[in-house]
Amino acid sequence: MTHSDPMRTEFESEALPHLDALFGLALRLTGGDEARSEDLVQDSILKAYRSWDRFEVGTNCRAWLMTILRNTFINEFRRVKSRPTAVEFEEVAERPPSDTLFEADPEGRIFERIIDDEVIAAIEELPADFRIPIVLSDIEGLAYQEIADLLAIPVGTVKSRLFRARKRLQERLYEYAVEMGFLR
Repeated sequence: MTHSDPMRTEFESEALPHLDALFGLALRLTGGDEARSEDLVQDSILKAYRSWDRFEVGTNCRAWLMTILRNTFINEFRRVKSRPTAVEFEEVAERPPSDTLFEADPEGRIFERIIDDEVIAAIEELPADFRIPIVLSDIEGLAYQEIADLLAIPVGTVKSRLFRARKRLQERLYEYAVEMGFLR
């Protein structure tokens, strides 16, 4: 008769129910790359298991696991890309209809109602310097300071990247929002 390891049993019951949520976050962070997402989740679960003695049972396991996943992703991102690609503000195309929309809706809240395949595709098309902050802010709900700490960049840079990302998304999705009846 074999004895089950109590730590393993506790880990399996607390952590494993969150695999789908972790994979969803991984997909968003990797731009939809399923293989990279699977690797990211596997690496994160392994790190979580190795650190399980530091987890306080009764606290938010999902948030703890997502933090591990984000940190794993960001560490990989930093390793692969020693410094962010500079993106000039002028690269953001100017277009009057979305400029009007942007002034009325600077945080892109209109698009919160239409998170579907088209919106996800538009997010995935963003350069990583924009995609990561927008996912962390608008999908995961992190505050500017939390994003700044996580990415090791100034809060002002976070705000700038979010501004540019939202502007690009609004320009990219303007016709779609009109077509779907969200805008007239």
